[in-house]
Amino acid sequence: MIEVYEATDIGCVRQTNEDSELVFEPAVYVAADGMGGYAAGEVASRLLVDTVRGCLAGHDVIGTADLRDAVLAGNRSILNCVARHPEYQGMGTTATILHLESGEARWAHVGDSRLYLLRDNELRQITRDHSYVEGLVERGTITREEARSHPKKNMLLRAVGIGSDLDVDTGSFPLADGDVFLLATDGLTNMVDDSSITALLRIPESDPAKALVAEARRCGGRDNITALVVKWHS
Repeated sequence: MIEVYEATDIGCVRQTNEDSELVFEPAVYVAADGMGGYAAGEVASRLLVDTVRGCLAGHDVIGTADLRDAVLAGNRSILNCVARHPEYQGMGTTATILHLESGEARWAHVGDSRLYLLRDNELRQITRDHSYVEGLVERGTITREEARSHPKKNMLLRAVGIGSDLDVDTGSFPLADGDVFLLATDGLTNMVDDSSITALLRIPESDPAKALVAEARRCGGRDNITALVVKWHS
């Protein structure tokens, strides 16, 4: 059995919501955070999720290669849109996709939106941020805590729609009864720390996606906020 909770919010500062999220059969979950002025970010994230749905909806079997190819198709869709509309030059989006099938979790990822797994009451970040600051953390130049307030926190090294040559991270692992997944844009993860995310995901008989968005707003809501929570029971 799968339970799904989803919420997206403009936040407390931005004028438009450039995040997009989507849930469709067979058990595919997508979160995207667009970038680019004049609503171009909204266009990019929506193109990404719509293209992913067009590539994967209705398929009986979806492997990690299919998830990767769907993101690459989204990349082409955005580039083609920019070619037709020069005013959208520079737009792009993150892409984080989760698929649950045959006792396995499969994912694909580009950018700094995140996929988390809560298992046995421990939260683990599955994806790696493709950002300048993440590189500093990995080299030991700054700490994880310093990264949260670094002035170049939002500088991405990889995004969908920026160029024709795109690397997509993918992975898979076996599911365990009670697994809880969170797909989140950085408007949530920049506002709410991992301990608070864990606590909100643990609350029984609640809507964790709405609770996480509300907490991000309470903490300042400086960006658009999206949370998509998937609970899996065997």
